[in-house]
Amino acid sequence: MTKRLISLSFLLYAVAAMAQQQETYTESLALGGEQPASSVLNKVASRLTLGGYGEAVMSRNFYSDSYLRYTDAESKRDAKSHGRFDLPHVVLYVGYDFGKGWSMGSEIEFEHGGTESAVEIEEEEAGEYESEVERGGEVALEQFWIQKSFCPELNLRLGHMVVPVGQTNLKHMPTEFFGVYRPEGESTLLPCTWHETGIALWGQTGLWNEESSLRYEVQFISGLDSERFGSQGWISGGSASPYEFKIANTYAGALRLDFVPTRGVRLSLSGYVGNSFRNTLRETDNSKNDGVTGTVAIGAFDFSFDRWNWLVRGAFDYGHLTDAAHISSFNRGMPNASPSPKQYVASDVYAVGIEAGYNLFGLSSKMTAENQKLYLFGRYDVYDSMYKMEKGTPYDWCGRQRVAVGVNYFPIRDIVIKGEYAVGLLGKKYNNEPSISLGVAYAGFFL
Repeated sequence: MTKRLISLSFLLYAVAAMAQQQETYTESLALGGEQPASSVLNKVASRLTLGGYGEAVMSRNFYSDSYLRYTDAESKRDAKSHGRFDLPHVVLYVGYDFGKGWSMGSEIEFEHGGTESAVEIEEEEAGEYESEVERGGEVALEQFWIQKSFCPELNLRLGHMVVPVGQTNLKHMPTEFFGVYRPEGESTLLPCTWHETGIALWGQTGLWNEESSLRYEVQFISGLDSERFGSQGWISGGSASPYEFKIANTYAGALRLDFVPTRGVRLSLSGYVGNSFRNTLRETDNSKNDGVTGTVAIGAFDFSFDRWNWLVRGAFDYGHLTDAAHISSFNRGMPNASPSPKQYVASDVYAVGIEAGYNLFGLSSKMTAENQKLYLFGRYDVYDSMYKMEKGTPYDWCGRQRVAVGVNYFPIRDIVIKGEYAVGLLGKKYNNEPSISLGVAYAGFFL
């Protein structure tokens, strides 16, 4: 079914593109145009953008995959290893420049083979099998927006778009991070890739020389749904909707600033503020819920350094949720049929991650001329999805560190082959989580 959907999507976009090309050519002839067909079609094709990214990975995890691995860690200390194959993300991007500053962009994403419902074993529900509906469909439309560009410094975008909070949401293509999987801290705490419907203003301007610039983006978007918050992922499930529409009883704002002082250096700040508690179909208008807003506030700093064969990237994220104790109680009282995970949620969380890689092929003029790269890298993450609780004791297994070392080989610019060895480091009463992962990915534009 997934393959059919993917093929159908490609076919529909191709037919639409050819239809647009034919229509433009026909209009040209009707107006007495004398341009040859190839010239008109090339002109239209030059306005069309096709691209995307995809990744196929495999892992061998040398620790227990039992739902009891945290509640009964001692009995799982000598558990057998287990392996997995996965297609984390396969994305098709289609854009078109209509002229006079108007353009369109869209992304269709197929996650984990294409379906967006899954069966999971819940650690906090006595190991029960639960069907998790992530976004209410088999294929996710991750982006669809119309944009009017007035000048490089001012662009208006309306529609469904990526929320650029944190480093991973901005740089989420597999060629933009070293690990086989996306950075664990940010992708655990925040929706990733985070996409919402709304309005955005963005622009970019040069500064004191050609190598320096400043980019900004401000968004007005729909709020998160606190019913979908949980202990392991904090607010990461709150952007998804189990319905055929996204509830927008509450609204939010997001901001991002990217400062490039010189070539190869980027410093960025991003943030998000919005209420989440009443953004649901469930009845909340009673005296017990008076004054409860569930305000989510996130602040993030990230950077990158890419010079002299070194590529270094890092990010720091801190999040706060008001009324976390009330939301925890409210969610845990939801009926069994509810799409809520029915878990406690923290008031404060954090994630810190840094990675550094050295391009060995940068020492060879031949490899550099062929645009081949071979990075040896290391990465360190520390994060806690239950850092602070308004009431109760945080789950200490939700706070962890992760150390990884590996290699990224780029035979050409848009393709990367990855390998990494990683260890998840937990508290003393838990078992560490070592793993080996391999992956191949691409990211680029075909047209």
